[in-house]
Amino acid sequence: MPQPIGGLQGIQKLIQYPEIAKRAGIQGKVFVKAFIDENGNVISAEVVKGIGGGCDEAALDAIFKTKFTPGKQRGKPVKVQVTVSVLFQL
Repeated sequence: MPQPIGGLQGIQKLIQYPEIAKRAGIQGKVFVKAFIDENGNVISAEVVKGIGGGCDEAALDAIFKTKFTPGKQRGKPVKVQVTVSVLFQL
């Protein structure tokens, strides 16, 4: 199963908390489904469950900037799908 290089903390460091979400006090988890290629790059992603206030877009941006360890099947790298939760907490 692919893992983000730098762990979930690495993704969290890439998050830019949207100003509108800060002012509105929006907090929670955004769940993103990402498709990872054989090299560990994110080739597409979509929000499965969002919280609004610009957080969904910020989560997608962070996921696209993240490199993953490639998924493997029978020892060979393959394309895979993963779901990642991104925490927004004030």
